[in-house]
Amino acid sequence: QVQLVESGGGLVQPGGSLRLSCAASGFTFDNYAMGWFRQAPGKEREGVSCISGAGSIFYANSVKGRFTISRDNAKNTVYLQMNSLKPEDTADYYCAAGRRSFCGGSYAFNVLLSEDFGSWGQGTQVTVSS
Repeated sequence: QVQLVESGGGLVQPGGSLRLSCAASGFTFDNYAMGWFRQAPGKEREGVSCISGAGSIFYANSVKGRFTISRDNAKNTVYLQMNSLKPEDTADYYCAAGRRSFCGGSYAFNVLLSEDFGSWGQGTQVTVSS
């Protein structure tokens, strides 16, 4: 069974940094895109970042220049380095495994689509507050 386990969330002050990790098992990790989504209370789920099997990368405009996604195929792990955190980054962050090697989504609208991801972790909470 596919399993995705996030870690690294917590409380951080504005301007601070966190690194999220997602450990994957139960599938051929190298063959699939890996993404990060987030959802704040009362808000819709937002695709944050994605890295394809070939290493192509997507960032939402809201995090571009502040967040960095990477993957270590030898460890079946995807990371999200979050710098210069803002209160509006506060959310539950979810790791997701793509249905294919590419991230999909809508190039025209610059968004990821939940439908392009078939497996999800339980989430890790990130709170940015002073």
